[in-house]
This record gives sequence, C-alpha cells and structure tokens, in this order.
Amino acid sequence: MNDLAPFRGPERNGPGRTDRPRSALRRAAPALLVYAAIRALGLVVLAAWSAAHGKSWHTLLTARWDALWYTRIAEQGYGYSVQLANGDVHSNLAFFPLLPWLERGLSAVTSLSAADAGLAVSWLASLAAAWALYLTGERLHGPRAGVALAALWAALPVGIVQSMAYSESLFTALAAWGVYCVLTGRWVTAGVLASLAGLTRPVGAAVVAAVWITAVVTLWRDRAPGGGPADGGPGGGLRLRRHRRMLLGVLLAPLGWCGYFLWVGVREGGITAYLDVQGGWGNGFDGGVAFASFLWDLGFPAGLGLLAGVALVVWLYVRGARQGQPLPLLVYGGVVLLLALTAKGYFGSKPRLMMPAYPLLLPLAAGLARWRPAVSWTVTALVSVGSAVYGAFWLNGSGPP
Repeated sequence: MNDLAPFRGPERNGPGRTDRPRSALRRAAPALLVYAAIRALGLVVLAAWSAAHGKSWHTLLTARWDALWYTRIAEQGYGYSVQLANGDVHSNLAFFPLLPWLERGLSAVTSLSAADAGLAVSWLASLAAAWALYLTGERLHGPRAGVALAALWAALPVGIVQSMAYSESLFTALAAWGVYCVLTGRWVTAGVLASLAGLTRPVGAAVVAAVWITAVVTLWRDRAPGGGPADGGPGGGLRLRRHRRMLLGVLLAPLGWCGYFLWVGVREGGITAYLDVQGGWGNGFDGGVAFASFLWDLGFPAGLGLLAGVALVVWLYVRGARQGQPLPLLVYGGVVLLLALTAKGYFGSKPRLMMPAYPLLLPLAAGLARWRPAVSWTVTALVSVGSAVYGAFWLNGSGPP
C-alpha cells in the first residue's frame, strides 16, 4: 500500500471493515494477549534475576533514574535541580509534564503512590500502543503482520523500559495513535494526539512533522490537476470540509510541544531556556559528531559492532520506504531515528530513544507474517526470551539513565 492517507472516511479500515473502537479492539485482542505475555515474561525474569542479586524488581521499575525525577515533579512540581561537581546543573525542567501530571492525578483519586501511578500509566499506555501498532500492521500487511508488529515491539532488547515508570510507553501510545489517525484521515484527533505527545517527550516534534508534512503533500496533490473534484463540483464540498479539519489538526499538533518550550522560556527568562536546560544535562544536537567520536573511541571490535547496529536500523528505514510505507510513518520514524542518532548525551540511552520508532519494525513484521506459523512463533518465542534475559541483566546493571 503506497497511499499517503487513505481517505475512505474515518469510519473505515479497509474494504468492508468497520473501524469502530469495539470492532478494532476485538480484532486486536490476539495481539494484545501476545504483547502482554511477552512483557509478563520480561517481568518474571526480572523478578527472579533481581531476587538472586538481592534487589527489588519494583524499585528498579519505579524508583531509579528518570522515574525518580518524574515522581518528584508529580509530588513537588517543577523547580528542583542538582548541581554536579563539574558545574553542570541537572534541572527537572528537562522532563516534559504529561506523565507527572497523570501520576499526580491518578494518585489523587486512588491509593497509589505517585511512583506506582507512573507504573500503572506505563503499563496501560503500553497496551494502548500495542493496539495502535496492531491496527497499523493490519492495515498495511494484514492481521498476522499486526500481531507480529506488536510482538516485535514488546520483544525489543530494551523492551523492559515499556514496563517502567518512564514516558516511552505513554509517548509511543500517543504517537502511534496519532500517526494512525493521519493514515485514516482523522485530522483533528491526530492534531490533539500530536499535541499530547508533544507534552510527553521532546521527540513529540516527530508526530507534529508527520501531521504537517502529510497535510502539505495531501493538499498539494488535491490541488494538482486531476487531483480531485473542484471545490464547486461533485465531491468538492466533502474535500473542502476535509481541508478544514486538516487545517485544524495542523494548528493543534504543535501546541503541546511549543507550549512547554515557551513556558520554560518564560519561567527561565530566555527563549532558548529549554535548550539551556538540556545542555546542563549534556544533551543537545550536533549532527552526530559526538556519536561518531564515541564510536571511534570504542575502537575495534565494539565500535564496528555498534556501527553495524546503526546500519541495520537505517537499512530497516530504507527497506520500509522501498516497500511503499505510507508518508506519515516514514516521516515519523525518520525524525525519531534522526533525532536519536544526531543527539549528544549518554550514548547508552540511544536504543531507548529509538524505541518509539516502531515503523522500523514493519518490514520485519511483514516478513515474519509470511513465514509458516510454527516458524514465526518459534522465532518470536526465542526473541522474547532473549529480550527478557537482557532486560533483567540490563536493569540490574547499568540500566537506562
């Protein structure tokens, strides 16, 4: 399928198939069960590994690294910072607000602590993300590919992050549903979801880009000779209404990301204040210079192995493009990949930063769906076990910063 945004109407999802929530959830049920089983395996292995090393799996998921910063924001708000010995300042303004807002709200109406509320949000959001991934894979390559896409995302080497009180699951859910709404012509909903994604992580700009670029190309195609009926002719009114919804979605999409960026600027007294906050954490964008230097310093063979991994993800992106992946997915996945590879900072975080780039997995999911069921399920099981073991090892060691 090589369409930009299949405008069959928001109520359709392919020939003869309704896209109402109940129908979509019923079709996605096998994928959600597979996803939940893979993540449950990861948690069981993590609990066993942690117990063997005298650690708490619950603490690893809720009270280390970024999870602590989100919890502090939920409980105390913004304004906390730590100055390091080298003079760098780590400010909690680096963390976007939607996850701590949800943590605070959920803990206020339940008996959960803010940390446990964050874990609940992450687990529920990861299921919502798996649902959107299934529908995306189903739309492009059929039901088996939808199940495979959700399973592959669950079984990523850093898939354990999906079960932590981190913002990746929430962001991926909002992003995947937002991009899916662009695919199905739900422009206003896509704009709202893009705005919410922009309140979740800085890479929310990728969802905004998917909405904007797809809207521009779609409008250009509609205006081109032969692109559609004239506004005054048959079907012109329908196209005009679609363009109005498209414009509203385009206007809504950047509000979350820009709103937080500007709020930090007003609070700190400078339009580039958020970039300065990220600079205090050693983060920023240098076109990949720092990453290239890191690869060089690793030497052989570690540097070569990491370079091969980068080549693999770039190949997956190119492969998706050659298979006719729709424009919204290409834009979103490409921007996430570009931002992850060109950012400086802690390089151990790059696999985690690329985790929301689920369109990269579509070529693998399509291939897996074409295999015999016994073979595809065996491969999925082996990859899932490997992911569970690696996740337990990772969290009990250096873990994600």
